[in-house]
Amino acid sequence: MNWRVFLLGLVFVLLFTSMGVRLWWIQTVEASWIMEQAKAQWERDKDIKPKRGAILDRNLETLAYEGKAYIVRAALRPRNEKEAAQVEDNYVKDPVYTATKLAPILKMPAEELIAALSRTDVFWVDLGKVGRNKISEEQKDAILALQYPKDANGETTKVNQLPGIFLVDTTKRYYPNNSFASHVLGYMSYKDNDEKAEMGIELQFDKELRGTPGELEVMRDGAGYQLPQGENKYKPAKDGLNVVLTIDRQIQDYVEQALDNTEKEYKPRRVTVVVSDPHTGEILAMANRPQFNPNQYWEIQNYENAAISYMFEPGSTFKIITLAAAIEQGLFNPNETYMSGMYRKLPGPPIKDHNNGRGWGRITFLRGVQESSNVAFVILGYERLKQKLLGEYFDRFGIGQKTGIELPGERKGIMRDLNNPLSQRDVAVTTFGQGVAVTAIQQVAAVGAIANGGELLKPRIVKELRDPHTGAVVKRYDREVVRRVVSEKTAKQVRDILETVVTDGTGQAYNLEGYHVAGKTGTAQTYDESGKIAEDRYVVSFIGFAPKDNPRLLVYVVVDDPQTDQPSTVLGRLVVAPIFNSVMEKSLQYLQQKPDVKTTTAVATPLEEKTMPKLVGMATSIAESRAKQDGFRVTTIGTGTKIVEQYPSPYEKVGRDTQIFLVTDRVNGLRMPDFRGKSLREVMEFASLAHLEVIPSGVGFVRQQSIAPGTTLTGKERLQVTLAPGSAP
Repeated sequence: MNWRVFLLGLVFVLLFTSMGVRLWWIQTVEASWIMEQAKAQWERDKDIKPKRGAILDRNLETLAYEGKAYIVRAALRPRNEKEAAQVEDNYVKDPVYTATKLAPILKMPAEELIAALSRTDVFWVDLGKVGRNKISEEQKDAILALQYPKDANGETTKVNQLPGIFLVDTTKRYYPNNSFASHVLGYMSYKDNDEKAEMGIELQFDKELRGTPGELEVMRDGAGYQLPQGENKYKPAKDGLNVVLTIDRQIQDYVEQALDNTEKEYKPRRVTVVVSDPHTGEILAMANRPQFNPNQYWEIQNYENAAISYMFEPGSTFKIITLAAAIEQGLFNPNETYMSGMYRKLPGPPIKDHNNGRGWGRITFLRGVQESSNVAFVILGYERLKQKLLGEYFDRFGIGQKTGIELPGERKGIMRDLNNPLSQRDVAVTTFGQGVAVTAIQQVAAVGAIANGGELLKPRIVKELRDPHTGAVVKRYDREVVRRVVSEKTAKQVRDILETVVTDGTGQAYNLEGYHVAGKTGTAQTYDESGKIAEDRYVVSFIGFAPKDNPRLLVYVVVDDPQTDQPSTVLGRLVVAPIFNSVMEKSLQYLQQKPDVKTTTAVATPLEEKTMPKLVGMATSIAESRAKQDGFRVTTIGTGTKIVEQYPSPYEKVGRDTQIFLVTDRVNGLRMPDFRGKSLREVMEFASLAHLEVIPSGVGFVRQQSIAPGTTLTGKERLQVTLAPGSAP
């Protein structure tokens, strides 16, 4: 009996001793780990996703936005009681029937869906191909119509006819104009439910567009219910900024239409068009072919924005730089003569003019430029400027350097070191655009310096960043001068000469009635995949601006290897001219640039150019008086006493008769202006400030408007304007 009592006491002693040791272990050694596990159970964090900012054109028309989307999620046959409890009877019972119904809506082969719905290794499965399983509102409605169809009496069925299919709310990026400006915009990819910015503005401004995630922290019990006394921590998400481009949707549309026609007729390997404002460096349009639809990014085959990354020999358009350098150095006399045809002062075969060396006999240097004589430019660049000075001017104009445009993937081109050339022939041929590789955006910047009076500007494709809720400008990208490359006098003389190229030389196909166009043609041989010169394959181009002495627009067209049996001598007229002429003429009309139909000489009357004053911050009456004294037409928006915003922006180069808008700090009682005879651009600028929705139809100038002039506006109206061709009254 005593033995049993002793044994029982020993068991109790050992039991309590082990419990004490365990408690000590938990309170000391494992305390931190247990606390972490407990906090993980109590605290449930949830990230709050910000809304990605929109991408807008200069008139605030939406080019890309984040909108509602849905993921189609299927519950498969439950494998255990826990899974069965989640959905009860709402799971896929007939994979074949379900797949057959969903296939046309999801645009997938039924076989792939059957395979996904027949899996036994998972319970939940998302339908759709990886990276493209987000469906639109229309697709969601189509699936709901299958689940709850209407009977013969029009009543919606209450019993789910497609069990096991769930629609999960999410978002995705939408590009409402499909392939429009696709290389500029870029796209968002969704792979493994991870969104990633690719290409274009989406990538370059990803940080600004993405915003900052928020956070919600809630204390819950083990079952997931919120604890009554649990503390909540809330940090709101900060939505991404809206990026406003310098692109003008209307001008971009003119470019897209012209490229569609060219692609259909000539099937070129590559086409690029860039339209800029040479006075500001703003890119108003940029497009390439081939293109892609960013809504269907998985089908993209060409990821290169050729306007900034495709390098090519520019050919004769490059002669503009050589000409400007020679004039600046006092080495060009338009009336001096030389023998055209062949240049024989270098070892090896002679350098020939483009007409197989026949030339035009002894001609003036002016005619040499008009006829695009290679020999003339070898004399000007190689003999007179010489390699050191020639190289310095190429460097001044930005050749062989990135322009810094706000787009990813820009390449700097190829410019040989003319101080250490492989041969003197290499130096000579660069004077007329051979042996050098440029990008289209480099050429636009370089020739833009001639158009604007001698200043090399940084090309800009982003105008400003705006708050997505208030519309307030957070950051504005202003005109940026890189350097002065030639004097205003030199730039003017080059413009005058380039106009004669269009009126009397190789560029006559680009002569627009009523406008003074200055520009230069270009034809260069292209290369095959092995790097050898390809027979009968050419890069044809034209770069020009108008009106000549105060250019509103500069347009550069590059067409690589158009498919035609026509000789290279007519490719510019057949292929390039229709693009340039269509884009330039329509765009000038859209910008309300009046044709000078009475002028028949080659001398254009210069338009007075002014710098827009800064009126923001001024008293309304003082700002109005100042603007009118400077010759501007003024529309004041609101009845406040202080100006808080203005269009055009401060310091922009504008014409003296420009219509400007001044926004006061009080906009109640705003009245509708009379837009008849005005350009669509003026309508859009006013509408963006007054928060009006505009529905334009037609092309040209406003002929009718749906809201009568003088009507008091609330900011919720929809303004319809009808446009028609013709100059403004």
